[in-house]
Amino acid sequence: MNMLSDIGSSGVESQTKSRWSHLDALEAEAIYILREVAAECRNVALLFSGGKDSAVVLRLAERAFFPERVPLTLLHIDTEHNYPEVIEFRDRIVRERGLKLVVRSVGDSIRSGRVRLRHPDEPRNPHQSISLLDAISEFGFDACIGGARRDEEKARAKERIFSFRDEFGQWDPKNQRPELWELYNARIAPGENIRVFPISNWTELDVWQYIQREAVPLPPIYFAHRRQIVRRNGSLVPVTSLTPPQENDVVEEVSVRFRTVGDITCTAPVESEAVSIDEIVLETAQTRITERGATRLDDQTSEAAMELRKKEGYF
Repeated sequence: MNMLSDIGSSGVESQTKSRWSHLDALEAEAIYILREVAAECRNVALLFSGGKDSAVVLRLAERAFFPERVPLTLLHIDTEHNYPEVIEFRDRIVRERGLKLVVRSVGDSIRSGRVRLRHPDEPRNPHQSISLLDAISEFGFDACIGGARRDEEKARAKERIFSFRDEFGQWDPKNQRPELWELYNARIAPGENIRVFPISNWTELDVWQYIQREAVPLPPIYFAHRRQIVRRNGSLVPVTSLTPPQENDVVEEVSVRFRTVGDITCTAPVESEAVSIDEIVLETAQTRITERGATRLDDQTSEAAMELRKKEGYF
């Protein structure tokens, strides 16, 4: 199947134009990948946190399987330390679109003894792997679709679109299957799992331009708003019950927005006045700082942190 010849069924109005845009090509590729994994795999989950990347993947899935309802289970591994605006958005989208959502939490893994924290205030993001692997085993998912992009950081750039995990949920970057001519080998042995990344070839700017074109709804914290923060190690740390100011911190109220969302303890906003999609697209096109480099407090501690977590089973 030629993925570019199949875009006509996506229903995108812009396809009536005589010239393809780069977004049309990226959308076509993603739709092809989504249909391929749905056809080849038995029980597929779409990792949906309510963030912008997962919102885009959900929109692509709706296009891929239209007019049928999305035949995938939405799965969220909740740290229980997420911004309430994002959880409210997640639940609203699921309710409005009649989708099936499964939520499993790191908190439950802690309470059951599957995860042990060194101290109560320790960030929970690194422990999502265990909760995810337990959920995959519980529901028998043979493939999980994620919204990771290669431009986010080095470990993600090493990964293929169809990323295979062994019976222990682990990823070996030196043992990956070739993906020549957009051909994906989805055969796995019992206990193995596939992670699939249909927007792997997208950039942050591509995501925002697609959101702009398709009017994809998002949580309000992606847009500029006033919030109390403290400046710490070059980042803006939001003042919350989980991230209170320290003794010498100066609390400020500034206009900020989030470029990425996740656990409160490791997700920082950036200063911004962008209150519309158009303004965010312009701001993203002009920035010289990577998305995770500017906003993820946990990734700044070690360049190898993400690769280690992925080898342990992280998505």
